[in-house]
Amino acid sequence: MKTVLKLFSFLFSKKFIIAGFALLAILSASIYFCNRWIVNSTAEKMFTDFNTVPFNKVGLILGTSKYNRFGESNLWFKYRIEAAANLYHTGKIKHIIVSGDNRFKEYNEPRDMKKALIKLGIPDSCITLDFAGFRTLDSVIRCKKVFGQNDVTIITQRFHNERAVFIANYYEMNMIGFCAEDVSSENGFIVSLIREPLAKFKAVLDLYILKQEPKFLGKEEKIGN
Repeated sequence: MKTVLKLFSFLFSKKFIIAGFALLAILSASIYFCNRWIVNSTAEKMFTDFNTVPFNKVGLILGTSKYNRFGESNLWFKYRIEAAANLYHTGKIKHIIVSGDNRFKEYNEPRDMKKALIKLGIPDSCITLDFAGFRTLDSVIRCKKVFGQNDVTIITQRFHNERAVFIANYYEMNMIGFCAEDVSSENGFIVSLIREPLAKFKAVLDLYILKQEPKFLGKEEKIGN
């Protein structure tokens, strides 16, 4: 009982509370700094206009679920697919890598993206499936090391593109980001203001501190003409 009382006394002591606030302040400042670093260093590589975006042979769509948690059509998915199809039809890309999660039999992001692209008139021969894009870092690194692509247009929403291009910059890849339409909803608010700042912070840790590598690489695969 005395041990418990001592523990509570320590937890609510002035020194502990001050230390907690100091740690929180350091963490908050670190998250802010990492976010500004990523946003500022990638700003010149973000595009939203089909007329001004430079040509790259290959476009890389970063995966997301076709449906949201309510079983409805996922707008993040829909807008990425539409952006990729428009880039292809306006001659800004010639080939598309669809990279996403395929860890469960019933859940296959690359397959769903490929089907959606074909419905929008993209030939099957112009689509390559990357089944090991378990996260953004994996998708970007595999694009270079597995598919041999260094000059690529990443296709996703802006907040996601900033992080992906930042990773590409670290690996000295010449990637640009084409920003698909954003999602203005409660989910979009949560992603933009809560999840993404933490994801950007983790991206810096993964690259510069933890030196993370893709979960799976495998043999090289050639991209068609």
